Amino acid sequence: MDSVRNPFTPNAGATPEIVAGRVEHTRAFEVLLQRLLRGRTEQSLIMTGLRGVGKTVLLNEFADQARTARWEVVELEATKHDDGQFRQTMASLLRSALLQMSPRKRWGERASRAASVLTSFGLSMTSDGTWSMSWDVEPAEGLADHGDLAMDLTDVFVAVGQAAQEQGRGVAILVDEVQFLRSAQLEALIQALHKTVQRRLPITFVGAGLPQIAELAGDAKSYAERLFRFPEIGSLDDHDAREALTRPAEIEGATFSEAAVGLALEITKGYPYFIQELGYQAWEIAAGPEITADDVDAARDGYLTKLDRSFFRVRLDRATVLQTAYLRAMAELGPAPQKAADVARVLHRESTQLGPTRAELIDMGLLFTPEHGYAAFTVPDFDQFMLRAVPQLVIPEVRARRRRNDG
Repeated sequence: MDSVRNPFTPNAGATPEIVAGRVEHTRAFEVLLQRLLRGRTEQSLIMTGLRGVGKTVLLNEFADQARTARWEVVELEATKHDDGQFRQTMASLLRSALLQMSPRKRWGERASRAASVLTSFGLSMTSDGTWSMSWDVEPAEGLADHGDLAMDLTDVFVAVGQAAQEQGRGVAILVDEVQFLRSAQLEALIQALHKTVQRRLPITFVGAGLPQIAELAGDAKSYAERLFRFPEIGSLDDHDAREALTRPAEIEGATFSEAAVGLALEITKGYPYFIQELGYQAWEIAAGPEITADDVDAARDGYLTKLDRSFFRVRLDRATVLQTAYLRAMAELGPAPQKAADVARVLHRESTQLGPTRAELIDMGLLFTPEHGYAAFTVPDFDQFMLRAVPQLVIPEVRARRRRNDG
């Protein structure tokens, strides 16, 4: 069929034609915004889930909802920046939000105060040892200048929240890849939000990240479990997966046969990104206007090739030889969470020897710990990819000995 009319969008974070099965979450966010503007409190959200389940898409939906409700939106994809870089990024984003809420010529007392607090927060030292500011607003004295990230960000959130309240507006801070925040940064965000809740200010923080986020938030602040709800975003059920596959095609005048739908759901297991990729490949193959089971089956090779080259491969390419061996050993044991001792046994090592490697893979976002002593892949079907990408498990020490013997 016509490639230009292909309605499927297998791109990272791209919003599909139909966002299926997420009404519960968008409704919860709408309630959150409305309650905060009324001066009532409501738990913010941190969404958790594997790669490819649509967390970023949901964040984008939330951003659209917030803008429609005349909230200012601060969007950030977390990276492993040091606290100084994080401070500068937050200062810049919140300064922009303040200016969008109220141009400088119309600043009232609270907006002017928020600007001064932001100046204090965003002060930076240049290479020649002098201090610089990002705009010509004098810093506030005694606010956001404590030298403690959590205390300073709390001052900023309160000041910006009061300025928003004065305008009858709100500020939604949406953070993707929360697991890459340093512990001090996550703690600062949680502590700052906690103060805005106590003062009933219209600021919310919505995060998205891998399944370990709930544990990390709890470790950062014990009251995080009362401050946030942690909805788990997973694969779609059969009804919603069917809708995600068939409705985009219907928009373009095409249909999937019942057998095609059944096979597609079996292959993708209801994961939203996989549905987009398989739908895209099947569209390209089908003569149309009906996409048959034969079309879906013929699209399977292209679907796997595309996943292997992009969705999966970009993650494996960052791994060292030993990390790759660890992932391959896990794949050898199957898709379920695996005990550290069992993985070590496959690699003919003690689990204590591989502890640092396991920790590195968790830090890289390739593994998470669903329970103590176990690790699981953060990417659906990553075990099958590892078996394809590394057909034979090679233990690093054995390979080194072979090289020496060959020499």
